[in-house]
Formats: sequence, structure tokens, C-alpha cells
Amino acid sequence: MSNLFLSIKIIAGILCLWIFSSFVPPTVEEAFSLEVKVSGLRNSHGQVVFALYNKQDAIPDKEFNSYFRKELGEIYNGTSAVVFDNLIPGDYAVSILHDENRDEKIKKGFFLPKEGIGFSNFKSISPTNKPSFDKASINIKGDTSVRVSILYFN
Repeated sequence: MSNLFLSIKIIAGILCLWIFSSFVPPTVEEAFSLEVKVSGLRNSHGQVVFALYNKQDAIPDKEFNSYFRKELGEIYNGTSAVVFDNLIPGDYAVSILHDENRDEKIKKGFFLPKEGIGFSNFKSISPTNKPSFDKASINIKGDTSVRVSILYFN
């Protein structure tokens, strides 16, 4: 009787293993990192605001209200860098501000910013070359590193 009971337990255990092994857990989408670097800052005052965007019409974001994520970078010898971790594959754009007075807002002059700004994929900004998400977007499908140019208008 005990051999029969033991055999039933073994068969039940094998059946349970077989049934539960056929269930595959859902796959977790892979996540990546984006390293953003800036150099050529005119001084080491303040900090650099790095804003990451993941949707159309999010940039330009003059008030820093529409970002997906934001990081603050310290300045060392005219350079700064941050890493945005755990990004799912897709399109992202970066905006930066050399925030010399550490208020996390763009200090404006008559028409142009008084502090340095920059966008991914932009070496210059003009009335015919305005930042947009489409122009500034970077397709992330693996760990990525980008360099953003800083632009000063005064």
C-alpha cells in the first residue's frame, strides 16, 4: 500500500512539473541606457539640466514642463555628463541648459537665452533650423552615448 501511495505521489509530481513547465512567463522588454555628454561650457558656474523627451511636440520646452525625465549634472572643467537608465527601445530627444544660476529655468534676454542651450542632433539653431522632436530624436535600441553641442547667444 505504501509503495502504491509513493508511486502516485511521484506520478503526481511529474505531472505537476510537466504542466507548470509548459507555462512560459511573459518576457520583460529589455531596457537600455543613454549617456549624454556636453563639453565647451563657457564656465563652471551652476549646473547642467539634461531633459529627456519621449513624445512628439515635447520640444522645444522653454519652461521644462514636458520632459519624460530630468537629471542635473555637475560641471567639471567645462564638461558634464549624465546617464538615463532603464529606457525601453524607442525614440528620445535631449535638451540641455547650462543653468548658470541654478534655478532650472532658461534665463532670457530680449529675444535669445542668456544661458547656453542645446538639443540632440543640433550643431546650430536658426529661424530655418528650429528644434523639434523629429529632428532631435535618437532611436534607442541598445546602450547609447551622445554628445550634445552647447550654444551661447551672448
